[in-house]
Amino acid sequence: MTNLKHYDVIVAPVITEKATVLSEQNKVVFKVAKTATKPEIKAAVEALFGVKVTAVNTLVRKGKVKRFRGVVGQQSDVKKAIVTLAEGQSIDVTTGL
Repeated sequence: MTNLKHYDVIVAPVITEKATVLSEQNKVVFKVAKTATKPEIKAAVEALFGVKVTAVNTLVRKGKVKRFRGVVGQQSDVKKAIVTLAEGQSIDVTTGL
């Protein structure tokens, strides 16, 4: 039984060119909650996808200042987690949960 809290930790998979290159090295990139810790992220990925996680690296991309129709706005900060999977395991992020 997966804990519902795991769904709050992992927000969405990141599907970019850089993330696709990382997938060849057995790494998957997720957008995660700002308050999520590395052990929480590891537990959530292992519970939701049924894989073994060897490492979790996190980063916070600070929100940029953008203009829209002359009005200045601030994008919100985004926390990402690069999850390294054990040898021989994979997650297909295109299918969703």
